[in-house]
Amino acid sequence: MQLLWFIPTHGEGRYLGTAIGGRAVNFDYWRQIAQAVDHLGFTGALLPTGRSCEDAWILASTLVTHTKRMRFLVAIRPGLMSPGVAARMAATFDRISGGRLLINVVTGGDPVELAGDGLHLSHDDRYELTDEFLTVWRQIAAGEIADFQGDYLNIQGGKLLFPTVQKPHPPLWFGGSSPIAQQIAAKHVDVYLTWGEPPEQVAEKIASVRRLAEAEGRTLRFGIRLHVIVRETESQAWDAANDLIRYVDDEAIAKAQQAYSRMDSEGQRRMRDLHNGSREALEISPNLWAGIGLVRGGAGTALVGDPDTVAKRMLEYTELGIDTFIFSGYPHLEEAYRVAELLFPRLPLENQQSFEPQVLSPFGEIVANREFPKQQVKGKTIATVD
Repeated sequence: MQLLWFIPTHGEGRYLGTAIGGRAVNFDYWRQIAQAVDHLGFTGALLPTGRSCEDAWILASTLVTHTKRMRFLVAIRPGLMSPGVAARMAATFDRISGGRLLINVVTGGDPVELAGDGLHLSHDDRYELTDEFLTVWRQIAAGEIADFQGDYLNIQGGKLLFPTVQKPHPPLWFGGSSPIAQQIAAKHVDVYLTWGEPPEQVAEKIASVRRLAEAEGRTLRFGIRLHVIVRETESQAWDAANDLIRYVDDEAIAKAQQAYSRMDSEGQRRMRDLHNGSREALEISPNLWAGIGLVRGGAGTALVGDPDTVAKRMLEYTELGIDTFIFSGYPHLEEAYRVAELLFPRLPLENQQSFEPQVLSPFGEIVANREFPKQQVKGKTIATVD
């Protein structure tokens, strides 16, 4: 299992829909989150993209030198970038980071925002452009010469002079719920992502993409994008979930849902259908809560519960074929530590860090200036040092 975190480049706080408990986001803060991700043993972190976000490529390139192991999931944008330029950007980042780049292919689902960036295509046309883009990008990034004439792209002699570290190129990650998006995933990408839908819906999507990939003679990995609210007890976790939206009022919900309704994203529609803009019945599946989606676009659900319960729900997703989780929580710095401390010992993680007590760095505060605190590993007392 791989577990990635999230670096918020469009605002941060302890509550949704309000400036109360908000905090400024700047480079010093992002560096703290990135170094926590690096230190704690997350596989890496997703950097979001869009008009409301700081540029992910610039931020990721500045954070590379402050980290050692973590990988950066950064978006390429068909229609907003040319495939050759995007391939050069990816190759440069992959080299300077020592092979720590993951590529997030984002077609985009907001026609209004895309029009502001000069892209005026329908939903399916954007995905057909994405198909052409990835055909060319994969050739160039793999070191081949690309000559391509399509409905949207005309590439003559596209090539990359400085190769990537990862071969044949940095892995391509992609999320899209519509039929055409699933076809493109099956044809081109390495990891297919879904937002946090109930397990039965995720199972249907995975089965569909697998069938399409088999028809292309390919196999894919699968990941899921979720928030997480984990606490020592179940009641504490649900209290924290309800507290997160304590300042969200009906006006804020109405404004948010009006904005999301203009989008032609199938994934956003499916997120919206989980709650229909109502506070009623937000637990849409055991321990899967849709409250975040009332005012947040994109990933709108969270796993909520005590560590054993959240780990159990995660393993239920892995049984469907999910091997990668992209988590986030508010505030992201504190919650990164909470997730590592409470969840990591219960999961079969690829990058499992040691949380054993160390002679030169004891866990916990020294008791009465003379005794080390009792140490716990997976809920069991293992040592008391006097």
